[in-house]
Amino acid sequence: MILATIASIILSFVPLSQACGNSESCNIVNTSQYEKIFGIKNAHLGLIAFPILSILTILELRKSKRYQKKLITLGMTIGSAFAIYFLFIQFIVLKAVCKYCLVVDLGVLISLGLIFFFEEKIEK
Repeated sequence: MILATIASIILSFVPLSQACGNSESCNIVNTSQYEKIFGIKNAHLGLIAFPILSILTILELRKSKRYQKKLITLGMTIGSAFAIYFLFIQFIVLKAVCKYCLVVDLGVLISLGLIFFFEEKIEK
């Protein structure tokens, strides 16, 4: 989640010309009609979601509570659905990939995989 948060910060506050350099693919993705959901930039949504999920995870590691685990799993499941959607948009629709978006999307998918992997190990 830390890398996803950093990538969201970069996409939110660093001008595209500096963040992406001469990467045409990055510019295509970040200026497309898909850069916003519900009228809010995707990177800004990440700035809200990733710190909340990180705090919940830290609290869960310190003192486990059932509702925290459910919130984390729900958040990561929703995030993974969006990540799959965004990967589809980049690879299939736009045929252009933003390196920061890729870090965020893969980070979310890996995090969800880790949740299920460790949950299975803990229950055994």
